[in-house]
Amino acid sequence: MKAFISVTALAGAVLFTAGTMFAAEQTWNGQISDSLCGAKHESESIGEGNGKISDQECTVACVKGGSKYVLVSSGKVYQIANQAYADLAKHAGQAVKLTCEIKGNCITGSKIEMP
Repeated sequence: MKAFISVTALAGAVLFTAGTMFAAEQTWNGQISDSLCGAKHESESIGEGNGKISDQECTVACVKGGSKYVLVSSGKVYQIANQAYADLAKHAGQAVKLTCEIKGNCITGSKIEMP
């Protein structure tokens, strides 16, 4: 009887874990930024003597310098797993609606739209 209860408990735990591991796609509003700047771009020092640059220019420059794309939504920064997704560069520094799967603080985007 104890073995049956243990097996049942184990099966329930596996099913619960599997359900949380495979999250359904969700749509989030936020801004495509970079891992160096996150939610706040301090871009005055990057400008070529012309003062402050835009969030888009800052994001592009930081990614070229080695940073990764991130999504900033409601003040929280989410790492983007699929960095090669072409629409990330197209929407760098812009407010977007991103359809993605979220696992912890890491997301995998599948569709980007302007809000």
